[in-house]
Amino acid sequence: MTRNVASVMQELAAEDFHLLSGVEHGMRFSEWVDREKLPRFSGLSSEEVDFRLDRCLDRKLVERKTIQYEGIRLRMDGYDALALRTFSQRGTIEGFGVPLGVGKESDVFEVQSYRPMALKFHREGYTNFREVRRERDYTSEKEHLSWFYTARKAAEREYEALEALYPDVSVPRPEDQNRHALIMEKIDGVELSRTRLDTEQVRPILDMILRELTTAYKLGYVHADMSQYNVFVAEDGITIFDWPQVVPADHENATEFLARDVRNLFGYFERKYPGQVPEIDEDELVRTVRDGEFEHLAALE
Repeated sequence: MTRNVASVMQELAAEDFHLLSGVEHGMRFSEWVDREKLPRFSGLSSEEVDFRLDRCLDRKLVERKTIQYEGIRLRMDGYDALALRTFSQRGTIEGFGVPLGVGKESDVFEVQSYRPMALKFHREGYTNFREVRRERDYTSEKEHLSWFYTARKAAEREYEALEALYPDVSVPRPEDQNRHALIMEKIDGVELSRTRLDTEQVRPILDMILRELTTAYKLGYVHADMSQYNVFVAEDGITIFDWPQVVPADHENATEFLARDVRNLFGYFERKYPGQVPEIDEDELVRTVRDGEFEHLAALE
């Protein structure tokens, strides 16, 4: 499980963050930052860099490797600390809470603001960099890429999508974004994959999800990673989350991605609730979602 770096924050001084920011700046140009360049990147003296570097190494915020030179790079916790400090300085968050979900591509924690919120750290590229570079179109034209670049781009893309979709689409309300992290509304409910719907709930819940995807498409977005793991079900409806792979509706492959989203949803409902969803031609269903013409589907039940 990812370490809660918030426990380290109170031990860090402003100069420690200067050092971390300097490493971050240097990683824009190479994976490992030459130790000799850190005074210039951080604005600290060479002696201060040595002192702060030891502190950050002890706290596992950076790591060191000897190549042709002494190389330094951020660890995931160091990047988390930089984002948390920015959120704190902006007044976005006041306290750090329990984990809400830990996965391969993101970690989500409860945080305190004027009310409980959710903080999502994107992890794309940290452990599966080659796969992410192959699949994410925002990495295709960059010669030098670091894991924190792909994670930051994923957070930016998701935040921009949430801002565009909320409140017309049932998504978490976005609050703030910095680096690879975003703050959003904490959603109550149960993940669709962990929910056992009653017979009379199956079709209405499926219809709700499809209609939200239709509204998103009309607003210019396709989720592109839709599954039973990206939907919360609550008494007052559903919420669709996890939008970092979103593509614009005018993308050359948007229809293909929309078809995959619809196919994934119907496949899940057919497997878990056999005989409770209508058999509909996939092309027809995609047209229905794309055009928002749901009325004729009632005749197919």
